[in-house]
Amino acid sequence: MEVKTFGVIGSGQMGNGIAQVAAMSGIQVIMNDISQEFVQKGLDNITSILNRGVKKGKMTDVDKNDILSRIKLSTNIGDMKSADFVVEAATENEPIKFKIFQDLDRICPSHAILSTNTSSIPIGRIAGQTHRPEKIIGMHFMNPVPVMKLVEVIRGLATSDETFQTTWDLSIAFGKTPAEANDFPGFIANRILMPMINEAVFCLYNGVGKKEDIDTVMKLGMNHPMGPLALADLIGLDTCLAIMETLYDGFKDSKYRPCPLLRKYVEVGWLGRKTGRGFYEYS
Repeated sequence: MEVKTFGVIGSGQMGNGIAQVAAMSGIQVIMNDISQEFVQKGLDNITSILNRGVKKGKMTDVDKNDILSRIKLSTNIGDMKSADFVVEAATENEPIKFKIFQDLDRICPSHAILSTNTSSIPIGRIAGQTHRPEKIIGMHFMNPVPVMKLVEVIRGLATSDETFQTTWDLSIAFGKTPAEANDFPGFIANRILMPMINEAVFCLYNGVGKKEDIDTVMKLGMNHPMGPLALADLIGLDTCLAIMETLYDGFKDSKYRPCPLLRKYVEVGWLGRKTGRGFYEYS
């Protein structure tokens, strides 16, 4: 299926990154959020990244302006009626995502594919909110989207081959490398990554090491570009907790139990970079 107009629900860190790579591929983009302030902030972030690209000689001002001209801002989800393909990049919260998919199912044309950037919620559970389960799929981008090459493409039980192939081809058109995962909580990426982060938090909680030493061991000993606690701050501790809770609920296995310290940080509002404080403090 040819995708001429690509919709993005959510203009935050993930949403504006997805909108950027879609617009850079030459597709018309509708970036939607609940307020003008949010979508403008998302566009400002895209503009800032593109300006850095111009400064480094990676693109011209004409290229930058062409990319920005392909992004339409929206605060009305009804604008998705003209989209051929939509990716939802809202907060990792089931009721919010379910409501979005119920609305998209009602608004979007029958041929439109509806995808989710969820990091852990089963695709089948989201598909059950619609009357088009064969056109529901996971399209899990990595953070930061413009830089990271991977897109995890997750098939639900009812996802059609056509939906899968369109999503796979679109990922490649965006300059990404797709990897296929089946519909289990956490899929591949977060089923492996989040228990590692959670165990690093347990190491801090149990006094095995200080945060700097835990991150140094993983960076220098395992050649990770970023320590797990710093990575958790980048992802957002609330998102990490939500994924661990999904894993724990989905598998009923104690190895996925969220660390109490992670829960305490989220409860007090220390969510990482986005709030200025997580395991580390940010100015």
